[in-house]
Amino acid sequence: MPTSPTPPRYALVGTGSRAQMYIDAMTGIHAPVCEFVAWSDTNSGRLDVHERRLREAGAVPPVRFAPDEVTEAVREHRIDRVIVTTPDVTHADVVVAALEAGADALVEKPLTTTEDGVRRIAEAVERTGRRVTVTFNYRYSPRNTALKQVIASGAIGRVTSVHYEWLLDTAHGADYFRRWHRYKENSGGLLIHKSSHHFDLVNWWLDSVPTRVFASGGLRFYGAAAAARRGLGPRPERGTTDSPLRDAFSLDLRRDPWYKALYLENEHHDGYRRDQDVFDPGITIEDNLSLVVDYASGASMTYALNAHSPWEGYVIGVNGTEGRAELTVVERGSVTTDADGHVITDPSAHPELVVHDSERPVGERLVVQRHFEQAREVPIPQGQGGHGGGDAVLLRDVFVGADEDPLGHAASWQDGVRSVVVGLAGNRSLTTGNAVPLHRLDLGPAASLITATPQP
Repeated sequence: MPTSPTPPRYALVGTGSRAQMYIDAMTGIHAPVCEFVAWSDTNSGRLDVHERRLREAGAVPPVRFAPDEVTEAVREHRIDRVIVTTPDVTHADVVVAALEAGADALVEKPLTTTEDGVRRIAEAVERTGRRVTVTFNYRYSPRNTALKQVIASGAIGRVTSVHYEWLLDTAHGADYFRRWHRYKENSGGLLIHKSSHHFDLVNWWLDSVPTRVFASGGLRFYGAAAAARRGLGPRPERGTTDSPLRDAFSLDLRRDPWYKALYLENEHHDGYRRDQDVFDPGITIEDNLSLVVDYASGASMTYALNAHSPWEGYVIGVNGTEGRAELTVVERGSVTTDADGHVITDPSAHPELVVHDSERPVGERLVVQRHFEQAREVPIPQGQGGHGGGDAVLLRDVFVGADEDPLGHAASWQDGVRSVVVGLAGNRSLTTGNAVPLHRLDLGPAASLITATPQP
């Protein structure tokens, strides 16, 4: 009788909060089709926390290896795939080491944060023939798939322009200014870390590649200078404090058992503080960003990101030669506080604090209107789980394999490049004040991925 194929052997590098999704998948629902063999983190305490959790669930923890020994671990443990959930600035190092050792790589967005990182990954793929997958989970969200279907159907004709506004509220948006993301050398700024999601969606919706970027923006709400302009006085250095100066922008790690275990109780290993004040001096990323992006198809996009909105979601308008599609998504209608001033991210748990008449309804709506016709609403299937229902479907594609996929949900490293270059060019434009043609970026072998001839 034929034997069953041996499940792929996985290693995980980086065990911060984002890694939990992959750990749960490999030790839970997808355990029959993968073997979770090894893991690593710069903070041994975080590994301890995850290990205790696995043992409590009856799972056998993977073996540990040092963060700078990816090559050796891949070879010693016969790893087939390395999952990379480390800080963004380290992605290229880990991906290249995995490829060179003979494994494929699965990397959280963004692919990397620099032109040098793009070059190194492209050269490693070319040398080794190994595969790199970027996990763009928003592609899998039913609402974003529905918009892709509308555009691909030709219902609004050839796309001429896109207006895209993404709003991060004062719970989610503020968090980027507490963590390692607050320094551009770590994350590339929100144009790289966060917006690569959004740029990938537009590339995918339009089935085109970006060609030129102009950007404007700045640190206008968070940071010490912006706070001083608004008259904010002295503040505690971190949110986990009993200081009377703390407020709704302070994150107290003691209030979340998972954050307390993962970060607060293990910061003595590396000094990393997960709860820094969002109005600190020295923050180098922007909180308001606006871009104009041209595409090879002839379309253009106006894009705006705000990281201190009172509600969270996004609004997209896609204009075409035969009509318009509009997608509006409210992921959280408001950020409220309890009697002690702590932020409530789940208002349903505190119905006494919600003013229902003025609450912005959470939900999503896709409207299509062709020229000389009335508008019609397009039904959106209900998604389950994180990122609008995208996480669960993405994990199935990763560990089980994709079903027939005519819309091309699965993203390659080439898609990772095409999304991150918009942020790279945007950052250069912020510095120079000029529009940046993408062919001027030094991307090595990856340059061919963005050299399509623009159409009128």
